[in-house]
Amino acid sequence: MDLTEAVERARTNHHSVLATRRADGSPQMSPVVHGVDRTGRIMISTREPAMKVRNLRREPRAWLCVLPDGFFGSWAQLGGPCEIVALPEAMSLLEDIYRQVAGEHPDWADFRLAMERERRVVLRITPDQAGPTASG
Repeated sequence: MDLTEAVERARTNHHSVLATRRADGSPQMSPVVHGVDRTGRIMISTREPAMKVRNLRREPRAWLCVLPDGFFGSWAQLGGPCEIVALPEAMSLLEDIYRQVAGEHPDWADFRLAMERERRVVLRITPDQAGPTASG
């Protein structure tokens, strides 16, 4: 699977498993929902104090296994450098992720307050590798 195909799969399926690397080198994995911006970067909302954020501050590279919404079926793997976008710059990205995953929010003012209260950040991965490249 090439990079373009993997990003397209991420656009149409929003459930995934994010992998980062712990300080000891072992993987830390988290189930997440994600969005994709217009340039093909993967966007994930999380809280500032989360372990994945700590891991990415130390080593800013992440991997994502994109799963079909029904779990079984075609999947994709993406990896690449990851930046952490904090508030207030993250707010429009958080809104974009929500719209992609859940549609329009019934109260955007309440949404924004919740994002601030929860200390939300956006992990933005720029994919530079994709798979699977072979089947077994």
